[in-house]
Amino acid sequence: MPQTPSPLRYPGGKTAIWPLVSKVISANGLSRGHYCEPYAGGCGLALSLLLKGFVHELHLNDIDRSIWSFWNSITNETDNFIDKIMSTEVTIDEWRFQRNIQQNKEFFSDFELGFSSFFLNRTNRSGIILKAGVIGGLEQNGNYKLDCRFNKEGLIEKIKRIKKYGHRIHFYNLDAIEFLEQTDNILPPNTIYCVDPPYFSKGSSLYTNFYEPEDHKQVAQALLEIDRPWLLTYDNSPAIQSLYEGKRQFRFHLNYSASHKRIGTELMILSDHLQIPSEVNLISAA
Repeated sequence: MPQTPSPLRYPGGKTAIWPLVSKVISANGLSRGHYCEPYAGGCGLALSLLLKGFVHELHLNDIDRSIWSFWNSITNETDNFIDKIMSTEVTIDEWRFQRNIQQNKEFFSDFELGFSSFFLNRTNRSGIILKAGVIGGLEQNGNYKLDCRFNKEGLIEKIKRIKKYGHRIHFYNLDAIEFLEQTDNILPPNTIYCVDPPYFSKGSSLYTNFYEPEDHKQVAQALLEIDRPWLLTYDNSPAIQSLYEGKRQFRFHLNYSASHKRIGTELMILSDHLQIPSEVNLISAA
């Protein structure tokens, strides 16, 4: 599995495809430009492209306040967040306390919610914040314990590195369609969108905010109106293929870690005029 620059573990994270996306960016004269994601999630792909110098600025959006609060906290209250990591014991009692914050988020500040998201992401199975149990079980009699993915020193180093680039990372807390419309009006020509919506199948078991079929349709309608280069990734579904009929569609392989590790096939759909370099081997989904 590739090393991700993100402090979050995320189901369906796309860190592994940064070499492919970086080649597409370079081949289309978009290097050192602006990069947008309407579904930021763990931000592994976006951060990889920024830290490796392929893009200059990130515009990252997530309507889920739990996720947005984490990113907002580590970029705007970095020292406080790091102090909180160092002072918090990773125990079942703490896990219960942090889960209560997620279940009653309207009563807590953005910072408290952001730390809760981080804590549960690092201690729950597959990084799923609310819809998965704690690693090792409540009795902690499993093969792994709840702190096995909570390497404080390593996670703090990732957060510090992200902070160094904070002036080039812009976070939004908008509906994805509103984000597409808003940024399409203000960003320069050298902008590319990388769109990774919630999975069409099993999305309700992975994400706090999942989509119904009509939601996927509305996203497709909004994206197809954008007059900028875009690259879309999805779980491999005939329903999604039909929404983007007429666009170039390819299949690629991705490692999944939710529930159990396996290699799955996903869809990649491209906007018109986006050039694919010859060294990128994609399998047509036609």
